[in-house]
Amino acid sequence: MSNALIPILLVEDEEPHAELIQRAFEDQPDEFVIYHARSIREAHDYLALNSPKLIIADWRLPDGESLELLPNRQDPLATPIILMTSYGNEKIAVEALKSGALDYVVKSSESMLDMPHLAQKALEQWNARAERVRIQAALAESEEYFRLLAENASDIITRVTTQGLLFYVSPASKTVLGYEPQELLGLDVFDLIHPDDHFHFNISAIRELGDATYTITYRIKHKDGHYVWLETSAHSIIDYANRSIIEIQAASRDITERKRAEEALQQAHNQLQDAYERTIEGWVRALDLRDRETEGHTQRVTSLTVKLAQRLGFNGENLVHIKRGALLHDMGKIAIPDEILQKPAPLTESEWARMRLHPVYAYDLLKPIEYLQPALDIPYYHHERWNGSGYPKGLKGEQIPLAARLFAIVDVWDALRSDRPYRKSVSRAEVVKYIADNAGKLFDPKLANIFLSLVRENLIS
Repeated sequence: MSNALIPILLVEDEEPHAELIQRAFEDQPDEFVIYHARSIREAHDYLALNSPKLIIADWRLPDGESLELLPNRQDPLATPIILMTSYGNEKIAVEALKSGALDYVVKSSESMLDMPHLAQKALEQWNARAERVRIQAALAESEEYFRLLAENASDIITRVTTQGLLFYVSPASKTVLGYEPQELLGLDVFDLIHPDDHFHFNISAIRELGDATYTITYRIKHKDGHYVWLETSAHSIIDYANRSIIEIQAASRDITERKRAEEALQQAHNQLQDAYERTIEGWVRALDLRDRETEGHTQRVTSLTVKLAQRLGFNGENLVHIKRGALLHDMGKIAIPDEILQKPAPLTESEWARMRLHPVYAYDLLKPIEYLQPALDIPYYHHERWNGSGYPKGLKGEQIPLAARLFAIVDVWDALRSDRPYRKSVSRAEVVKYIADNAGKLFDPKLANIFLSLVRENLIS
């Protein structure tokens, strides 16, 4: 109970009984305040100005019956009343309770001294009943509000059993799916959903989310046979008292036009990506035509780089950027003069100084192209070395971007395994030894070991 005193109206014409009951309350902690009325008329006068939480009344008084004190016997929230009588039998008890009394007590010294406990119990019962009434009223109001919204919504509002059977469908089903609501009642939702989309529509997952919202997109069959894309937001209605799910409610809107627009946009994106790739391939072919001694090198190292990157777990957009970087790794050579690039003999030191600028040329050439910026690590840094002896920045260890570190191994492998005008290709065993010997010097040791494992598995020849 709260700290405020609880007012109780005691209606009793026999003074000894009233005094006994009042004394019983006085022996309790300060919780109740008792007003004593000696007749129905006196009780009515008190009730006209006051609202007690409980009435304790002798059933029959000289001027009437105490049930007259209830303003509405059918009102479950009327002031609760405990009736007392000196003549107890089952018939009287049933009549008292049917008449609206909350409790019925046969007068005795024990029952009157126990009245504070009976009052406490009666108030708890009344509070529980009031809460049930409040919940029922709220549910009725919610149900009415739900139907008002559902009947006027452009989205399809549905109510589904926990087994997936439709038991309410709003009128919007006619506009969106061609079905009158009554045609869908009792159907299993899975009978309408496209077979390929069944795994999206997971009734168990909706139940597990409780009252959280579960949103999915899927195709559902229109009455005329074609499929419509719907976006559905569903949530469970929970009976918290019994810790169980009563039903699933959902709102579904037609997103067919949005899906078509998304597909058109994706198609345009794919066409643009294809144009990007064809442009890069065109640049590479042009470079191969100019530098015939390395013809085919770019395609080979790109294929090997993708294999190594996949072994390392790269996928999706990251793998695309690595592939592009590998294709464009020597793009800077377009700025190297023919007398250096196509020289059939070893380069002089000054020629090498010019040749070592090709990563910088590649960076300057490609950086203004926004979609290629994530792919620049390989063209710019693929000649950096683990021990810091590389160029153009002299980076060492993990300062070198990962993509450039893995590509450096592949680039050396292909260069040594290919013929050059000034030397023959090196044997597989010798190149394996070279990479192993230089792991931790020129190459990232971990990446070198992974690369050599691909060689041992004959995935790289």
